[in-house]
Amino acid sequence: MIQRPPATRGLRHVALFVRDFAACERFYVELLGMKVEWRPDPDNVYLCSGNDNLALHRAGEPHAASGQRLDHIGFVLGDPGHVDAWHEFMLAHGVRMRTAPRTHRDGARSFYCEDPDGNVVQMIHHPPIAAT
Repeated sequence: MIQRPPATRGLRHVALFVRDFAACERFYVELLGMKVEWRPDPDNVYLCSGNDNLALHRAGEPHAASGQRLDHIGFVLGDPGHVDAWHEFMLAHGVRMRTAPRTHRDGARSFYCEDPDGNVVQMIHHPPIAAT
C-alpha cells in the first residue's frame, strides 16, 4: 500500500461564491484588512492576510438558486511535488478526482477531489502561504 505523503500545513484556503461581489470584497479588504493578492478577471479575486487565502467568486445562476456559497476548501502543502504525491495517494485510496494536478498562472500547483459527501477539496501548494 502506498504511504501517506508529508502532512498538510493546515486548512488555510477557503473559496466562496458571493452574490454581491463588490460589497464582499470591500468587507474583507476594508473591514478585515485582507490584501488583494490576485485578480485574474472581473468575477474572481484572491485575498490574503499573510498566512491564508480567501477566494471570492461571483455567484452565477446555479449557485444563487441552490443557496450554496462554499466552492471548495483547500489544504496547503509545503512543496509543489507534494501535490503530485497526494494525488497519487488519494487515487490509490479510491478518492473521486475532479482534476489532475496542474500549475496555475499565479505559480500555485493543485488538484481538486471530493470528500465522501461530494464536497470539493483542493490540495494546493500556494507559494505565499506554503512556508508559514
